[in-house]
Amino acid sequence: MKTRLTAALAASALVLAGCQNMSQQQQDQITAGAIGATAGVVGAKILGANAGWTMVAAAAGAATGALIARNQRTGECAYSDGRGGYYTAAC
Repeated sequence: MKTRLTAALAASALVLAGCQNMSQQQQDQITAGAIGATAGVVGAKILGANAGWTMVAAAAGAATGALIARNQRTGECAYSDGRGGYYTAAC
């Protein structure tokens, strides 16, 4: 147990050190991505998902959180163009 905690703390320190030269928007995206990933894991555990689906839920939550943060900062959202692509415009 101590080994896992030590590894988690070391990884957290490295991640935080890497955030030093990021813009505020990038920092917001990472924070929202981490919150989204946590929400995905918690939701998967509540629903009794296996490890594979828990990882999928974490990845989906992280992506969703990062996109929401970016859209809030820029005021733009992505919309489907009806031909398989997308365009951005004001939300």
